Amino acid sequence: MAKLVTIFGGSGFVGRQVARLMAKEGWRVRIAVRRPDEALFTRTYGAVGQVVPVMCNIRDEASVRAALTDADAAVNCVNILSPEGKSNFRNIFEEGAGHIARLSAEMGVTRLVHISGLGIDPDSPSKYVAAKSRGEAAVLKARPDAVVLRPSVIFGPGDNFYNRLAGLTRMGPLMPVLSPNTRMQPVFVEDVARAAMMGATGAAEPGIYELGGPEVMTMREISRQVIEAVHRKRIPVTVPMPFARLGAMAGGLVQTVSGGLISAPLNGDQLHLLTQDNIVSDDARGFAQLGIQPTSSGAVIEEYLWRFSPSGQYDAIKRSAKNLRDQ
Repeated sequence: MAKLVTIFGGSGFVGRQVARLMAKEGWRVRIAVRRPDEALFTRTYGAVGQVVPVMCNIRDEASVRAALTDADAAVNCVNILSPEGKSNFRNIFEEGAGHIARLSAEMGVTRLVHISGLGIDPDSPSKYVAAKSRGEAAVLKARPDAVVLRPSVIFGPGDNFYNRLAGLTRMGPLMPVLSPNTRMQPVFVEDVARAAMMGATGAAEPGIYELGGPEVMTMREISRQVIEAVHRKRIPVTVPMPFARLGAMAGGLVQTVSGGLISAPLNGDQLHLLTQDNIVSDDARGFAQLGIQPTSSGAVIEEYLWRFSPSGQYDAIKRSAKNLRDQ
């Protein structure tokens, strides 16, 4: 019988790509999510019965144990950008990740892949970063043989980075830029998923891998890249940090008062992340050790940011027609 991998958060932005690759490799895939009825689309990633969504709440040990039953490997892709209902950074990133690591060891799951993030620091003023850091420590304590991936900001269809920036180009002739000199190393979601697959199948040695794309860019450069990709004439304008903090505080207040029904476009934790360089360390293991050639953001983003162009899906046709008229 084919081997079984349990992917926690397997219907999310990164998890669905891991699921697709694992199914392609012939593995049986168990998608462990809170709402399996919303993850039915993952069934199409494999043959009939090969990919199966199941209900799992990583805050609950019994739920995690059930999801890990008979699994040969596990991948933790669960991520939240802000507290959602009963889920918060502590019980998702720390307790939930700890449950997965400890129970996977107890139940004899051969391999564990944990997706963390660059720049983790247990003393960070960002609750998001601090919780991620403590969660990673809990994973390595229970599973020192785990493969831990620390990606920079991840891009790809459906991302929360380039799509959000592209949305700003619709606001008028000026495009607001926060922390313009902060350096990022955007990494393609499929490259991260491939690294996770290698960890789950045993093709990658246990340890920590920092994953970044082939280019290091400032937020100002990324903003200009987005403007070019959506074919709009916009002028990047730096937003003073005091104004940005006030906006983040106001957005966070609205989200709290609404009980999460209204999501803040930018909260304090996300603002802090934008002020910190997010690049791979010089001496870190990464894509080179995994034999993966990372994909440039410039080669991909225009394929999914087209909806932010002036004419949407018809923008390329209109620009082509205009070129013919000008000849």
